[in-house]
Amino acid sequence: MLMSKVFLGDVAVEHKETCKGSKDGYPVVGLEHLVPEEITLTTWDEGSDNTFTKMFRKGDVLFGRRRAYLKKAAVAPFDGICSGDITVIEAKPDRILPELLPFIIQNDALFDFAVGKSAGSLSPRVKWEHLKNYEFELPDMDKQKELAELLWAIDDTKKAYQKLISATDELVKSRFMEQFASYIGDETKCSTIENVCTLFADGDWIESKDQSDEGIRLIQTGNVGNGVYLDKGERARFIDEPTFDRLHCTEVLPNDILISRLPDPVGRACVIPKGLGKAITAVDCSIVRLKEMILPEFFVAYTLTSLYASQIGTSVTGSTRKRISRKNLGQVIFPVPSLDIQQQFASFVRQIDKSKFELEQALSELTATYKRIIAENLG
Repeated sequence: MLMSKVFLGDVAVEHKETCKGSKDGYPVVGLEHLVPEEITLTTWDEGSDNTFTKMFRKGDVLFGRRRAYLKKAAVAPFDGICSGDITVIEAKPDRILPELLPFIIQNDALFDFAVGKSAGSLSPRVKWEHLKNYEFELPDMDKQKELAELLWAIDDTKKAYQKLISATDELVKSRFMEQFASYIGDETKCSTIENVCTLFADGDWIESKDQSDEGIRLIQTGNVGNGVYLDKGERARFIDEPTFDRLHCTEVLPNDILISRLPDPVGRACVIPKGLGKAITAVDCSIVRLKEMILPEFFVAYTLTSLYASQIGTSVTGSTRKRISRKNLGQVIFPVPSLDIQQQFASFVRQIDKSKFELEQALSELTATYKRIIAENLG
């Protein structure tokens, strides 16, 4: 197999095209539509009500140049318009197989390079003039074709696992609605979130200068997934003990609930598991420490339902970046069945979560194989 060292700029160019006419009919992609470490684009907006003018074409790679550590890059499945914080990258087909380019861009080594070249403190961005200097090994065309077929097959398998994982959450939602939808509207069977808590508080404002590489875990809004338990989400961050003491931070405890007051979506929640160690959470998360009358798994199962989402939807504020205040969050109505009934439902949730965990383990192993193939052949 022939290999050669090349720069990204040798095999790809920044696609610079502006939409000068009507934007009607073009899908719109913002940074929020790019999912960390996902190579395929699955969500976008329709309609021309936006200020974006940057065009992309089907097959281009959309690279999130702001906060590159979030690892956002995906292949465009159609022509469209995107945010200025997305760099549009187009393959040079005589130098690289276009189907392989997304895997060169959506990989840890390139993202690490991009982070190192990013400028700005609050919202660091990387420019194409720096990104194009990323150097990697490129095999001959025959090997490129073989690698592209293998990596896309692995990506298809990953998607199948992800669908099964999503189906476990849907099962929890549907069972909850079956049993408890009728409670909403009956004041004798409901309460508000703030009234079922012993602690209902916001997390702490931790500036970048106060963060460290180890110590007390700082749980970001990105760690609050759409399942029942804490997700890995964004990269782990920490603060040290002196900072914790100086800022009088609120420690989150096992079985506390964290609710993100930012998208996507607003109001998503998770349970803090045992064994996490000493941890705090960011200011845009609310900490819910429940009274004994409510079980954590039952509470979070409710936050997965449309009953909860509809209440959140009527309480959010902001035009470009939706959010909910802790005050409004506290007024959300919550069903309160007996503890026996909650225990039965919580047992069901734990069984489902066990199946979900096994699927996630298989997905994690597949992802590790996928990354190893990229590192060994395109490093």
